[in-house]
Amino acid sequence: MMSLVGDTVLTLPSFLYSSMETTKKLISNMLKEARSRPIRNLSHDILSAVQPHIHSWTKSYGMNFLQWSKLRKLSNHAFHGDNLKSMIPDMIASSEMMLEGWKKNDGKEIEVYEQFRLCTSEVISRTAFGSCYLEGKNIFDMLLKLSSVIVRNSHKLRVPGIIKVYKTTTGVIFLECFLKAHHGANDKQRISVNELVEECKTFYFAGQDTTNSLLVWTVFLLALHMDWQEEARKEVLQLFGKETPNPDGLAKLKTMSMIINESLRLYPPIISLTRKVDKEVRLENLIVPTNVELLVPNLALHHEPQFWGQDVKRFKPERFSEGVANATNNNMAAFLPFGMGSRTCVGFNFATIEAKIALLMILQRYSFTLSPDYVHSPFQIITVRPQHGLQIILHSL
Repeated sequence: MMSLVGDTVLTLPSFLYSSMETTKKLISNMLKEARSRPIRNLSHDILSAVQPHIHSWTKSYGMNFLQWSKLRKLSNHAFHGDNLKSMIPDMIASSEMMLEGWKKNDGKEIEVYEQFRLCTSEVISRTAFGSCYLEGKNIFDMLLKLSSVIVRNSHKLRVPGIIKVYKTTTGVIFLECFLKAHHGANDKQRISVNELVEECKTFYFAGQDTTNSLLVWTVFLLALHMDWQEEARKEVLQLFGKETPNPDGLAKLKTMSMIINESLRLYPPIISLTRKVDKEVRLENLIVPTNVELLVPNLALHHEPQFWGQDVKRFKPERFSEGVANATNNNMAAFLPFGMGSRTCVGFNFATIEAKIALLMILQRYSFTLSPDYVHSPFQIITVRPQHGLQIILHSL
């Protein structure tokens, strides 16, 4: 069956599409036919100035295939396994800095959403740009407030020149790889300064938002389900004791991987995926015209009993004990926390490793329970986050 709902988002006609039969094809193949578009200088555009991460993410769906391929090769290199291993010390140092501030809160309530936001921002600053997050904190705080205003009004907002935002290019890349590509001798592979700047924006904001969402909802679920918190802690102590995490041990965290996957299923960072139609296509009995965006509701797919069983609303990490394919009964398109196909989020492994490090270092030091003051209200501003923060009670081990 096919489920289809229409709407307009930032002046673009859009359809919410939830047919499992063609979701996989839609996600994997549609953008290969994207048309080439000129790269324009949007540094003074209203949206790009006040909302760089929305600007960058939405532009990526309009990227022509050849341009995307060039940028994707660079990002794949940046997120190569050896490069990721070299970032682990900075991830550990950022988590240590966060946990140092927690020492004074033993036995007290602490709001951790903001703590995780600062920690993930510090990781991005260190690993990608070799700087400190606090150097630009005021600017980022203002951008966060602007995010809320724009997202709340996205269905009625009419910004002059908004359409051209969808006609340029971007991606997710590390600074070093982009600088090399900018100064490269190969004209076909060389990137412009504008591309470099836009990619840095995307990486910075997308990197912190997605990992922050993953961390906060995983801690929320572990605070509710103390049995799984204890299972995760037991695994951590068996592998690391009280010692600093290492790459070999991280790869052996099976229980934590199951917990993270179940957290991503229940609370995916992004609730829908967008694919743009650049030439008329047929999807089942529907003909979709050009310049229409199709929204795949991965949140709904993650909560569909047809794929996950009647206990779909239950926190059940053991679903993933034999991997994602077994958990979904080989319906891989039913689990889309970071997308699917060739355009799967290139920072998926980066975010997962960062989250594992922060979680295991917390579990080494503390047990935690949900505060009575916590109000459950998941809320979307780009990513899914707790509207009123996440308050937990810390207990030092």
